[in-house]
Formats: sequence, structure tokens, C-alpha cells
Amino acid sequence: MCLSAGVSFAASVVLTVGGVAITRTAWQRNRRYLPLALMPVFAGIQQFSEGYVWLGMTGGNPLEVVWGAMGFMFFTWFMWPVWIPFCVYVLEPGYSRRKPWFLALALIGLLFGLLLYVPHGFSTDMVVVEINNQSLAYEKSMWLDFMMPRWLTNTIYVALIIIPPALSYYRHMRHFALTLVAVVVVDIVLLQYAYISFFCLLAGLATLHLVYIILTNGCRHECPELFA
Repeated sequence: MCLSAGVSFAASVVLTVGGVAITRTAWQRNRRYLPLALMPVFAGIQQFSEGYVWLGMTGGNPLEVVWGAMGFMFFTWFMWPVWIPFCVYVLEPGYSRRKPWFLALALIGLLFGLLLYVPHGFSTDMVVVEINNQSLAYEKSMWLDFMMPRWLTNTIYVALIIIPPALSYYRHMRHFALTLVAVVVVDIVLLQYAYISFFCLLAGLATLHLVYIILTNGCRHECPELFA
């Protein structure tokens, strides 16, 4: 989390413990929920990584900053553009005409995520973290800036994480897409001084919406043959 190491580690514990618990529920209830159930776990690991960034920044340890930032950016740049379309693909019923498109979006997200993330592993100069307004800012470390304007990179990224749930067969997943839209709007309007870090915090909290969907077995009403 962007505020301090202690808060980052606390958020990590909450998200990880909640994610592990809901993953067990998903395993017992319907394994189509499993990719969704793992998202809070991944968000918890991401927050744990950012806690180490804070420790490195405040303790003057550049190596700790690099390793923590690489872990944080793995989920930010690589994991989420792939995983969210994949989650929707797994959840979608086989007779949905949109199901192949979700797999296609996951593959596009894989390529896009690789382009965003992998270059940072070749040079530590690409890993730039600053403290801005008492928050962690990663805004200077986007390699695709050499290939396209930042607004286009951001637009593709947001489209890959919002369009799949927005087009899902299930009403509850479409509601989750609205939650993500709210996260993006709040982040852009209020938190631009460290919007990448705040976006990941808010998106991590948004995964609690998925916990609700799994706990209530929300998809059973629209697809009882799969989720009874």
C-alpha cells in the first residue's frame, strides 16, 4: 500500500488470509470460481511486495527497492491484464458465444503484460520508484513509453481488465466491472500523484466484491446447471 510499510503488510495479511479462506470455499462449491478466489491472494502478495519497497526506500537499501518493486510490478503490469480475462473465460458457460473472445483477450493481455514487465528485468535503471506526497510513485518506469503515448498504454490496460467482466454472461461479474470502473475514476480524479500504487490498493480492495460473489454463489441464479 502506498502509505507505509506497516499498512502495506497489514493489507497483505487481510487480503491473503481472506483469499485463502475463499479459495477453500471455491474448491468445495465450484472450481470455476477458483481463478476469481485467487485474486485476493495475489493482491495480498502484491501488497507484501510493496511493503518491502517501503522498507528499502526508508532504509536506504536500493536492492530491496528493486526486488520489492519487481514483485509489485509483476502483478501490476503482467498478472492482472492476463488473469482477469482468464477468470471470466473459466467462469463463462460453454454455450456463451463470448467465451472464445475472453480467451483471446487473455492472450492479448499476456503479450501486453510481457511487453510492460519483462524489460524491467534487463536493467535496474528501468525500476524507478519515488516518494511523492508521502506515497510511492512508479509512474516513470513504463517501458512502453518508448513505443506509444502513455494515455494509449493506460487505455489498453484498463480495457483488458474491465471489458471482460463487463461482457460476462453473469450479472454479478458485470457489477464487478462497475466496481473496477469506480476504482479507475477515483484513482484518476483524486490520486494522480501516485496513481499506479493507489490503483493497485483500490483494486485489491475491490477483490472483496469477488469474495461476496463466491460466498453467495451469485452465478447459480443465471446458470443453475453449472452452479447449483
